[in-house]
Amino acid sequence: MSRIFQKRGRDRLYIIAEILAIAEETRGALKTQIMYRANLSFTQLNDYLGFLLKNKLLIKVVLDNKEVYKATPRGIQYLQRYREITELLRTEHENAELVQVEDKEKIKRESTK
Repeated sequence: MSRIFQKRGRDRLYIIAEILAIAEETRGALKTQIMYRANLSFTQLNDYLGFLLKNKLLIKVVLDNKEVYKATPRGIQYLQRYREITELLRTEHENAELVQVEDKEKIKRESTK
């Protein structure tokens, strides 16, 4: 099994989204730029880049005699969906916290009666 699918600190889906966001921001990102901005080791970076290239989420192009990585339309679609899901989960989490606070206040009111 690839190192990419082993459970580590940050979520793999988050790291993939982070790499795609870095590659989407400019005309492309150099390997070292991705490595430093995504806070990955060289080995981790190569694993993720290989996975993203294989699954056509990134492409490697030569620009000004440098290899740069760009997000493909499929990669941008992944990034958009990832952002939608995280926003949905954040909203759900905030709503759940609000309900918990309201329930605690209701219990306090009922216990003082």
